[in-house]
Amino acid sequence: MFNAASESVTFSDFSDSSGTPLSGYGWTSALDELFAPLAEAGLTPARIVRVDRGQCDAVLTDPGTGELRTVRADTRPVGDADMINCPCTGDWAAVDLAAAPMPTVAALLPRSTAIIRKVAGKRSDGQVLAANVDTVLIAASLAAEPDLGRIERFLALAWESGAEPLVVLTKADLVDDADFIRADVEGIAPGVTVLTVSAGTGEGVDVLRACTPGTTALIGQSGVGKSTLTNVLAGAEVMAVQQARAADQKGRHTTTTRELIPLPGGGVLIDTPGLREVGLYGGEGVAMAFADIAELAEECRFHDCGHHTEPGCAVRAALEDGTLPQRRMDSYLKLQRENEWIASRSDARLASARLKKWKAITKSVRAAGGPVKR
Repeated sequence: MFNAASESVTFSDFSDSSGTPLSGYGWTSALDELFAPLAEAGLTPARIVRVDRGQCDAVLTDPGTGELRTVRADTRPVGDADMINCPCTGDWAAVDLAAAPMPTVAALLPRSTAIIRKVAGKRSDGQVLAANVDTVLIAASLAAEPDLGRIERFLALAWESGAEPLVVLTKADLVDDADFIRADVEGIAPGVTVLTVSAGTGEGVDVLRACTPGTTALIGQSGVGKSTLTNVLAGAEVMAVQQARAADQKGRHTTTTRELIPLPGGGVLIDTPGLREVGLYGGEGVAMAFADIAELAEECRFHDCGHHTEPGCAVRAALEDGTLPQRRMDSYLKLQRENEWIASRSDARLASARLKKWKAITKSVRAAGGPVKR
């Protein structure tokens, strides 16, 4: 596992000589201005590298030496019952180095982007995978036939985050038709760059590096080569690697935590554990992932066309002539239904919270002997 204090990696290699050492992790003058009131309160800016059971590793500029170092900090003061608001890898934090018995995360800066998925199972809560991300790198292996429906799901997740999606087809050296498969994937990823890469031969690695400035979050199933990609981009063996099963190319969870890793060419990479279940958490991500269907819908005779039996339906016409594959339409409808379910559950949670708050106010007012007014 990558250790920010490791002797084999010096943070000066990743810092931006034109700014503070923390600029190598994405710190900007805009963040500097945003942080000013917190700095006046004696707090230190830091970026969260890893979160673990109420604590985190955070990289910051040491006030004494001016050099980057990593501290272990307590995150409980900013913890929240809602997992979306809890500190996560990639967050910018205000750390109180003088707190006892250990440094404490006193506040989080607003997130520019966030990758949020629905937690596994029937619950409708959200979980943040990574924050303040510029690019979401979706890795899929060519060692087995890519699951187009799953890639569409990852694309919706990426678009919804506010970051730019990038699809990388790994293990290109294991197949002879990588370019044909890439063309298929490009067909279900409108507006998204799709690369074929081989960590073994180095094919496509330089192009990948050029496509991942700033902060990149790496997501995908286990066994697609995420840890290997991380090592290649980092230029060192910073993550353990395990072989996928030969029978079905499914992998074990080599990566068990979300971890932020500095890259020698600049920028940082957030490696994430393999995702077996990719539940969406609502929003416009589905519409953006299926922009081609949205464009077709604009040509329908009726603006509220349901794409069933309505006359002049451009979507149905595209399905009938094969321009739009039925598989893609089915995937679109399925993800739409998931979004509608999440929206209904979110509305129910809000209604429950409002009712709980109103009951508390009513109880307080009655205890004081006053009238209850709506």
